[in-house]
Amino acid sequence: MHWYLEVLKKYAVFEGRARRKEYWFFVLFNLIISFVLGFIEGLFGGPGVLGAIYCLAVLIPGIAVAVRCLHDTGHSGWWLLIGLVPIVGFIVLLVFMVQDGTPGPNQYGPNPKEVSA
Repeated sequence: MHWYLEVLKKYAVFEGRARRKEYWFFVLFNLIISFVLGFIEGLFGGPGVLGAIYCLAVLIPGIAVAVRCLHDTGHSGWWLLIGLVPIVGFIVLLVFMVQDGTPGPNQYGPNPKEVSA
């Protein structure tokens, strides 16, 4: 829960670096919350408004943490746009997001592993 809240605290911070752990915990919590909201909406026969509102609420933090995660691997945040290319874009982004960050500081800031340690 700590990693999820950290991302929300940095709501629209696109500079700096984010660890893989921060990114993937944010993704995991979003999947769990979306599943629960979808289950609740389905149980009561709702039109899916709760899920749509939640998705809009976490859109900017999700993009921001993805950009910071790309920065951690030494890539520009603009690489996020490659996700718009069907299949290949998803694979490229997945490879970038599972890579360990560059050791030591890079052009985007200090290594978050060393800062938090």
